[in-house]
Amino acid sequence: MEVKKDTILVASNKRRKKQTNKEGKTIMSWSDALTNSFSVSHSGLFGVDEKSMLEILVKWQPEHLSTFRNETSFIFLKDERFLFEKCEEILLIFLKREFKRFKDAVMQWTMHPWERDARMARKALKRGSQAYGLLIELACTRSSDELLGARRAYQSLYSESIEEAVACRFLVALGSSYRYEGSRMNDVAIESDAQKLNKAIRNGDKTMLIKDEEIVRILTTRSKPHLEAVFKCYYDDFGKDIEEDLGEESGLKDTIYCLCAPPACFSKILDSAMKANVSKNEKEALTRVIEYNKQYGTPLAKKIEDVALGNYKDFLITLVQRALAKGSE
Repeated sequence: MEVKKDTILVASNKRRKKQTNKEGKTIMSWSDALTNSFSVSHSGLFGVDEKSMLEILVKWQPEHLSTFRNETSFIFLKDERFLFEKCEEILLIFLKREFKRFKDAVMQWTMHPWERDARMARKALKRGSQAYGLLIELACTRSSDELLGARRAYQSLYSESIEEAVACRFLVALGSSYRYEGSRMNDVAIESDAQKLNKAIRNGDKTMLIKDEEIVRILTTRSKPHLEAVFKCYYDDFGKDIEEDLGEESGLKDTIYCLCAPPACFSKILDSAMKANVSKNEKEALTRVIEYNKQYGTPLAKKIEDVALGNYKDFLITLVQRALAKGSE
C-alpha cells in the first residue's frame, strides 16, 4: 500500500501550540519536537532521526505522552465511544516504512550482488508491467557474468527461472543474453544494423516495435560498444537520433538509454528516488556520483542531506563519500 505524505500532512500546523515553561520562556511544543524527528512532518523527506527521537522520548513521563497524543490530531484521533486517542492506521503503515529504510539499505548493501539483483527483480515482477523499467535497468547495466549470476541466484531463492516469471519476450531476451564484452567491432555489421533498425521502425506498427524480431535481436545480443556505434551510424544516415523515431515506445527508449549512458541513467534514477513518494534502492558508484553532480548541479551528498534523516541519511552519505575517496586515490 503506497502512503502519500500529502494525505498525512493535514493542516496540523495550525493546531500546534507553543508552550511556556515556568521561567516564562517560549518552547517548542512537544508535538513539534517529536514530529520534527521523523519525516511525517516534512513532505519530501525520508527516514527518521533516531537520535533526536530517543533524546525526546526517554525524558517523557506518561503525562507527556498523553499531551503529545492530544496535540497531534493529525496522528491520533479521539475515539468517540471509549474516550482514548488511537493512532491512524495509514500513519502506522507509513512510519513502519520509514523505520525500515535504514534496515533495507544496510541489507541491500551487505547482500551478494547476485542476490541483491535477484531480489530486486522479484520485487519488480510482483508489481507487474509498471515496474519493467527496473528489469530493463538491471539487464542493461550489468555485465554478462553479473546477469548470469543474478539468474542463478533467482533460481536458488525462488525455485524457478526468472525467464518463467517474465511475461515480455523482449525482457526475457534482454535478461538472458550473454553479450560480447570486447572492443572489436565490424563496420559492415554496424551499418547493416542501423539500416535494419530504420526499416523496422519505419515500416512497423509504432505500438508493437518491442515485439519486432530484428529490433529485439539487435538490442538484446549486440555488444554495448557495437550498439553505441550503430546509434551513431543511425544518426549519420537518417539525420535524427533513433529515440526520436521510436515515438512513445518507452521500453525501447529506456533500454537504449541504459545501454549507452549508464552514469546518466543512474543519475536520473537517483534524482527521481530522492523526490517525495518514490522509493527505489540504488547501488552507489563513483561514476554515478560524478555524473549526478555534473547533470544536476548539486553534489549528491548535499541532496541526500536535504531529503533524508537519521541513520538512513548517514549511511547513504558515507557510501557516497567512500566512492569519492576511492576515486581520488
